[in-house]
Amino acid sequence: MATWTGTVEHLHIVPRSFLPMRSMDRIELVAGRGITGDRYSTGDGFYSDRPEEGRQVTLFEIETLEALQRDHKVTLLPAEHRRNVTVRDVPLNHLVGQRFRIGPVLLEGTRLSTPCRHIEQITGQEIFTILLHRSGLHARILEGGEVALGDTIRPE
Repeated sequence: MATWTGTVEHLHIVPRSFLPMRSMDRIELVAGRGITGDRYSTGDGFYSDRPEEGRQVTLFEIETLEALQRDHKVTLLPAEHRRNVTVRDVPLNHLVGQRFRIGPVLLEGTRLSTPCRHIEQITGQEIFTILLHRSGLHARILEGGEVALGDTIRPE
């Protein structure tokens, strides 16, 4: 049984692709749908023409941002990685096929995120290669609810 516990560090949504991510104190996750007001929930996302149940919420490790700065001298802000939930002390790469909770919400990791060239266009930084295998996790929302900054993340 896994014994880790993590926390929510940052929350972001964006109503349409190419707009800057908007920082939030709390977000509403709707089971089987996505995040209220976010581009994939509204059908205005970059990949909305290719709907995928497992892309209802995306997560990213803050430790990756710290490693980019430390190891590559690249500054990437939490709003710039284009994922919804930035976490600390959560082993995202190990959560594919696993269930976990963020506060009251139950998620299931569906697949690792892959970086796209779109992030280089938005940030103006060549970061595609250094984000390979460190680009976060896609998840399906099994039980919805509200997620807030500082919420605990734990295995189910």
